[in-house]
Amino acid sequence: MASSTQRQRLPVAERRALIVEAAGRIFGERGYNATRLDQIASAAGVTKPIVYRHFGSKRELYLALLARHRDDLGGFVASMPTGGTPADRLRALLDVWLDYVEARSYSWKMLFRDTGGGAEIAARRREVHARARAVLVEAIRSLASTPVPRRELEPLAELMSMGMASLVLWWIEEGAVSRNAVLDALTTAWVRLLA
Repeated sequence: MASSTQRQRLPVAERRALIVEAAGRIFGERGYNATRLDQIASAAGVTKPIVYRHFGSKRELYLALLARHRDDLGGFVASMPTGGTPADRLRALLDVWLDYVEARSYSWKMLFRDTGGGAEIAARRREVHARARAVLVEAIRSLASTPVPRRELEPLAELMSMGMASLVLWWIEEGAVSRNAVLDALTTAWVRLLA
């Protein structure tokens, strides 16, 4: 029988999730170059060998976080209600996105503040940006009251992507305004853009 002082073993998936969340927070705070695996292990409540058991290196862990963010992006447009006015549908979509931002604020810091990690990580960041643009192109197409010329779709999506990223980074880091004010501002900008 195990003593009460012994740690209960976590299921593999749960332990991996703890490591990923801890790594995201540390990478978001310190950046790739200043983060060490022992810091991540400590934040996750595991040993460094456990981190290595799940991820072969710091690079692999960072890339896994970027891949998760890239893969999550497609779910936002899919979560948009099909009924209601375009403004209502858009507000619902932006509300879901802000929930995600709050839960994973480190993703924006990793993508827009951190420049460390070398060429492979820089390429993966560009891949995530490209996926975000594609998702926004889809949202613009589905919500615009009049069709946006094809040649303008990607530049417009990039403008919105970078504007939204800048806004949420400011909101996360400064805490100067409420979530509702950010949601209102985003909704207003998108509604005016798509009118």
